[in-house]
Amino acid sequence: MSEPEGLGSQAEQALERAESLLARLEAARQRLETTEDVEAATKVLSELAEIARQIEAELAEAPRRAEEDAREEP
Repeated sequence: MSEPEGLGSQAEQALERAESLLARLEAARQRLETTEDVEAATKVLSELAEIARQIEAELAEAPRRAEEDAREEP
């Protein structure tokens, strides 16, 4: 079974999502560094924690997806 052109493997898609989350993580970190407001800093820290959990979930799924991709290849 072939994949639609440009879609990529499941593992590649997971890596792309993780990279996107990493970019969000970096942007939030930069906001944290520039804020002096305690309430705003607390919100950014919560956002950082949530993004980190999402990255962890994506990376945990990557090996399973890679195995699925390997089974689907001829």
